[in-house]
Amino acid sequence: MKIFDTLSAAEKELDISGIVRIYVCGVTVYDESHIGHARTIIVFDTLRRFLESDGLKVKFIQNFTDVDDKIINRAKAENASADTITTKYIASYFDEFDRLNVKRADSYPKATEHINDMISLIKGLIDKDFAYVSKNGVYFSVSKFKEYGKLSKKKIDELIAGARVEVDETKRDPLDFALWKFADDYPRWESPWGHGRPGWHIECSAMCLKHLGSDFEIHGGGRDLIFPHHENEIAQSECYTGRNFAKIWMHVGMVTIKGEKMSKSLGNTKSVDFVLKKWGPNIIRLFCLSGHYSKPIDYSEDLLKETIAKWRQVENCYVELTHPEKDELSNPPPNLNIKVIQPKIALYKENFNDALKSDFNTPLALNFFFSIVNEVNNLAAHDFVTESISNSILPEFKKILEVLGLKITEPPHEESNRIEELIAKRNAFRTQKKYQEADVIREQLEHVGVILIDHKGRTLWIKQEKICSEV
Repeated sequence: MKIFDTLSAAEKELDISGIVRIYVCGVTVYDESHIGHARTIIVFDTLRRFLESDGLKVKFIQNFTDVDDKIINRAKAENASADTITTKYIASYFDEFDRLNVKRADSYPKATEHINDMISLIKGLIDKDFAYVSKNGVYFSVSKFKEYGKLSKKKIDELIAGARVEVDETKRDPLDFALWKFADDYPRWESPWGHGRPGWHIECSAMCLKHLGSDFEIHGGGRDLIFPHHENEIAQSECYTGRNFAKIWMHVGMVTIKGEKMSKSLGNTKSVDFVLKKWGPNIIRLFCLSGHYSKPIDYSEDLLKETIAKWRQVENCYVELTHPEKDELSNPPPNLNIKVIQPKIALYKENFNDALKSDFNTPLALNFFFSIVNEVNNLAAHDFVTESISNSILPEFKKILEVLGLKITEPPHEESNRIEELIAKRNAFRTQKKYQEADVIREQLEHVGVILIDHKGRTLWIKQEKICSEV
């Protein structure tokens, strides 16, 4: 499998010789997560699922930034403690991303749990003369790391000219960044240099090195983290260890709204809770995977509505495959029999895998997935989804659903029994040519999201996922 590496600006072969270690920069827990966060996390969740579906072992780490100026400012504004704010939004995160069917990471390290690791890392950088103590804190000396800018492909002079750095006359260089900030207000911790709190960048370095070590397989996050966050992580981590930090740097493009970056100042952010209530988890996952991960994707209601139509086709495909015709009752023409269909499906599945192995091309992979869906639905339209065809396709279909993190709605057993009873009544009315009474039952079922599919001599049904934007 090859993935585009931001550092080398080329596709690199993923090392699968052992455990695939992945670190993803998580959210800063001071506010609701939005669709941009969701896209990044869904991309890496799907990557992990794909690797695991191929029998590989993955160690997946995603941090929480739970000490930051934004958190402190939010706490002051709400007259609450920083811990109260972070506890609230961590709980919200798990609720929302569980609803998005995102697999839990192997570990969710918090910055506040790794203060001693950060202090040890900073001490090591000072001892190696890569950092210095000033009046306001401890700073990393950028000029000492000759490769600074290698991730963002920026020269030092360009970085100085374009740097948006806080003015601090105690720094030796405008680009030097804080490893430890002296502070009297809380939250704060004791350190050899004075009480205060860590800088943002040192947090991830400490957590990466603690949980994954050096030279792990993939470091991921949004493209907005390339500079300064990931650039600074590389500098301080490689200066501390003397080793390569990560083998592949994988960055996910932003979600825009009408071509503009989402921002609270523009009032155009879409929270995860909002999009879940409006579109549901499957539509959001398909939307986030519909563009190449490295490119921006625009939050478009038209695109999302098109995705609903595609998801309805998936639901239809699933119910046909799980309720096939008896082989002996079907006599398909030569172009629709299993000897023709089976090789086509196998090729689509192979192409699906190949697309994901080629820089994780999810839009291309989705095309092949929907080709399978269309083949099945075409067979169903002719009453030719037989047991043999189902046995051939259904396992692969379910495996793809699992890789994509998609879930078909399965009603409880009692509800299924009630639906079956109503369908039996409807069929009896149709046999008696009481079509008006039969239509009343169909409308009654449609009202609760149950769609009927009439075949020769039998009726299938789907309990569709409720999507509020359809109402």
